[in-house]
Amino acid sequence: MKHISDSPSSHLAGLYLLPFRLVIGWTYFSAFWRRLILENKLIPEEAGYIGEKFNHFLPNALGIKPLIEYLVTHLDTLQTSMMVFTILEAVVGLFIILGLLTRLMSIGIFGLALGILLGSGWIGTTCLDEWQIGVLGIAGGFVLFLTGSGPFSLDHYFIKNHKNFIHKKWFPWLASGILPLSKPKTLVFVGSVFVFGLTLYTNQYFHGGIWGKLHNKSVKPKIEISNISLMNSDLKFEVYRTEGADVYGSFLIGIHILDQNGNILKELNHKELSEFPKENISNHYVAKVKPGKHSLVIPLGSKADLTVSLNDILTEKEKIYSVKLIDISGIEWTVALNQ
Repeated sequence: MKHISDSPSSHLAGLYLLPFRLVIGWTYFSAFWRRLILENKLIPEEAGYIGEKFNHFLPNALGIKPLIEYLVTHLDTLQTSMMVFTILEAVVGLFIILGLLTRLMSIGIFGLALGILLGSGWIGTTCLDEWQIGVLGIAGGFVLFLTGSGPFSLDHYFIKNHKNFIHKKWFPWLASGILPLSKPKTLVFVGSVFVFGLTLYTNQYFHGGIWGKLHNKSVKPKIEISNISLMNSDLKFEVYRTEGADVYGSFLIGIHILDQNGNILKELNHKELSEFPKENISNHYVAKVKPGKHSLVIPLGSKADLTVSLNDILTEKEKIYSVKLIDISGIEWTVALNQ
């Protein structure tokens, strides 16, 4: 016979998980608190806009790249999505803290954490920051679904003071109490294997954490150069920042246009790049390539077409063979025109 009333075991499981529930609830509610109460990070024109942070996930996201790229190229939809996402985090986090509809909110925790994992599990300059947050959130959401909330929760208040809730079929599935399962061990085992398998797979995929060489794509900037073309008196090429720290851009201090022997035909230094004409930059996404104080700044996930005038070297235009970009760290990227 299936029992849906409270019992000592479920009572104690929910009780023991109280600190965990409060912390994981605040983890998600605090995202709303930071973005709207302490600062407003939902204004597209302001520094720290959450949509630009979302753009940082794009280069190495797992399975959801098309969705991210669609959003960062449709700014109105992106803005709406960021608002909905923030409200969802606020509701889920607050309800988890209060212990209200705990199991339904635990599914929200699971889904939010999965989004974090797939989108940004590869980001983390010193530790595997986003990956750890993602997998722990997924495991935490699953555990909260299994246990529900204990005595210090609104779910428990309704169980004790409104007995009719206990007999509603939906209540234990969406709130707390004993799940009406004939084989609970099967759910626990299958769910645990799935969560652990996802943990191992993403650890290997994002960081090589199980076998092979460890890698961290957040340490050094990487810029991909493509679509190089000569158009009348201009050289046009696309830059796409795919790796490096998300908290600051790659600082481009040099663009060299070279001949086949590596000789410089035209050079733009850091001062010229800090004054690079904005009309010669065509950004694709919300994270924008733009001139900074001492360089051309290329944020993580940004993609743009750059146009360089060749008016001063038109007589040597036919000698152009490759383009080299130089980062302030000393890293260089070179691509030939025919690649």
